[in-house]
Amino acid sequence: MVSVVKGDPSDEPFANELCGLCQTLELDIIYHTKIRIREKSSKYIAGTGKAQEISEKAKELKTDLIVLDLNPSPSQQRSWEELCGIPVLDRQEIIIRIFAQRATTREAELQVRLAQLNYNLPRLTHKYIDLSRQRGGRYGTKGSGETKFETDRRKVEKRISQLEKEIEQVSKQRQMQRRQRERQGVHTCAIVGYTNSGKSSLLNALTGANVLAENKLFATLDAITRRFEPAPGKQVLLTDTVGFIRDLPHTLIKAFRSTLEEAALANTLIVVLDASDPNIESQYETTLSVLRELGAGEIPVITILNKIDKIPKNDEDLQDSLKNRFPGSIAMSVKDRIGLDFLKNKIVSML
Repeated sequence: MVSVVKGDPSDEPFANELCGLCQTLELDIIYHTKIRIREKSSKYIAGTGKAQEISEKAKELKTDLIVLDLNPSPSQQRSWEELCGIPVLDRQEIIIRIFAQRATTREAELQVRLAQLNYNLPRLTHKYIDLSRQRGGRYGTKGSGETKFETDRRKVEKRISQLEKEIEQVSKQRQMQRRQRERQGVHTCAIVGYTNSGKSSLLNALTGANVLAENKLFATLDAITRRFEPAPGKQVLLTDTVGFIRDLPHTLIKAFRSTLEEAALANTLIVVLDASDPNIESQYETTLSVLRELGAGEIPVITILNKIDKIPKNDEDLQDSLKNRFPGSIAMSVKDRIGLDFLKNKIVSML
């Protein structure tokens, strides 16, 4: 597999993120390159010469897949595939495939399938482009592939409509459960943050739950709620949510909106950040951006700097820098159970 990202010194964490996404799908990366785009090409985004260079490199290495972090349009993706002669995926499709691999519940499976169909629908045109150019019979008749394309498009649109109705039904069940909780007057906290920052581990540490917590991207796709007593007589409902990521495909945000609503309707948000990640500020901005998109930008926030056990104890400059960048945050190591009591006291003070 060959991976391609836009080249800029500040893009290095994003380049590593793309590699991490590919490795999550167990793809073997045999070549990785960054390209600098001065002016976007309408055909490849990158310049024709650079696209040709990457194509030749892929043929030389006998790779069977190219992954682009360039957000190509369906027609640009088609141009890359025609040039290289092998499948070309973009970052959105990689993320959607990871979600499909991780989905275990019926709701998650429905949501992922909806995202897949919404992503593939505009790409159907290019699937049939060669057939639609073939003309047969009298002059002016339609291409031989046009009927097949229209039939498949109607099938996809019909299936999208069915999935949206099924997800709406599941969403109504979730709303009923939420109303029951509201009648009980229990404070709700949603755990949000970048993927693989330690959200599920935090839920497990606080509630004794046994939610799957792996050192992988998007280990959790379902909103999981557990009761929690931060102090005697104090009841809180903690909800673990799907992780965020830079440029999270809108097809996924739309499909998972009913799940992500748990964050938008919570009384308090617990934002979990990976303190050991050099790209922590960008991840924090991504989290806030997605929350604003969900209408959760005004909800009170508790910020946690998790994984402080990975920061060298003698690196006082980094520790001071994190405190200055995230004032009022709680330094924690969920793995070593450091800082849990500070978090409990903070939650109690916000009840």
